[in-house]
Amino acid sequence: MEFVDSHSHLFSEEFDSDREASINRALDLSVKTILLPNIDVDTIIRLKDFSSLAPENCLPMMGLHPCSVSADYKEHLSIIEAELYSDYKYYGVGEIGLDFYWDKTFAEEQKNAFLQQCTWAAELDLGVSVHTRSATYEAISALKSMKQKPRGVFHCFSGSIEEAIEIIKLGFKLGIGGVLTYKNSNLPEVLKQLSLDDIVLETDSPYLPPVPHRGKRNESSYIPLIAEKLSDVFCVSVETIANKTTANAREVFRF
Repeated sequence: MEFVDSHSHLFSEEFDSDREASINRALDLSVKTILLPNIDVDTIIRLKDFSSLAPENCLPMMGLHPCSVSADYKEHLSIIEAELYSDYKYYGVGEIGLDFYWDKTFAEEQKNAFLQQCTWAAELDLGVSVHTRSATYEAISALKSMKQKPRGVFHCFSGSIEEAIEIIKLGFKLGIGGVLTYKNSNLPEVLKQLSLDDIVLETDSPYLPPVPHRGKRNESSYIPLIAEKLSDVFCVSVETIANKTTANAREVFRF
């Protein structure tokens, strides 16, 4: 049995005290592949350094997070582009998307950055990891406007059945993490109406840890807890969840 964490920031400074141990804990619990989305130009070196600790297991992605988009975003995008088109092996474009939760000052710039990075992903035949907050339909609309769409995942999905259907129609999958385990989450009811074919597992470490670790730092070794909850939702074995979600992640990110 093998799990994939399709979205984890184990390279972040929250893991400075136990970086290698965090990888080993995940590996010990059959989380064999950890996809690592970049945040911005300041995290590139940290991302690469971390990935080198276990290159067969820790697979880097490259992108500019929407919350890092500002007036000088084009300069930052040029650095991201250079990385993506270099000889360095990246397994996806991310973390990219739209975030209008805190501030819409750079909403148009976010959209431009999102579409540009999606274009690169399509050209390079890479999957994308899409972040949306208070902007899911805007992201869906942006993708619909593209002639050549990338494949990918709407990560940290916690939306409605209507949003899920629109995302799946685009050919994207849903990234399901710790929120699924929360008492007041509507995700179990939404997912019951969908197919396991449309789901990948993720942690979004160090954020959004599953129960019983809520309020603490999240990490990739908690993926089996999410899988256990998902097995209850779909009334199948954890092994079935592992096999199917791993296959789905491979389909998107081709590792």
